[in-house]
This record gives sequence, C-alpha cells and structure tokens, in this order.
Amino acid sequence: MSDGRENKIKKLKMRSMRRGIKEMDVILSYYSEVCLEKMPGVKLDLYSDLLFENDQDLYSWCSGQAIPKKKYTAIISEIRDVLKTKEFN
Repeated sequence: MSDGRENKIKKLKMRSMRRGIKEMDVILSYYSEVCLEKMPGVKLDLYSDLLFENDQDLYSWCSGQAIPKKKYTAIISEIRDVLKTKEFN
C-alpha cells in the first residue's frame, strides 16, 4: 500500500472515530476498521465525503429511519450490512 493511501486511510479512521455523537463513533469506527483497507480509491473518496455529513443525518440513514442521499445509498447499505456482523455489548 502506498504511503499516500495509507495516510488517507489513517485519517479517515480517525475521522470515523471522532464524531459528534457516540452512536456514530461506534458505527463508523467499526465500519472503517472492517472495510477501509480493501476499499478502492474512488470509494474512499465517497466515504470521505460521507464523513462531512451531519451526524444526525448519518445516524438516521444508518438506522433506516431516513432515506440517504442518492450518492450514499450503496455505502450506507454496506455500513448496515457490516453492522449486522458486529456484536454490541
């Protein structure tokens, strides 16, 4: 993995962990640990854009309470699928 890609993933993981609400910290930090390393560059860019969205909107989209913006539909669906594999204590 190139240094540029490695640094980008590291920054995205940090942004995923340090959100405005605890629920999104948990959801996105888990997703980023599971998925970012194998994610293609274009999708990393989309995920980066997603992280600029409001946490309340993100939570509503990830929990299925609201329909996500069209450009995020696939990645939100993937986040939901990944969350189904996590055991929350």
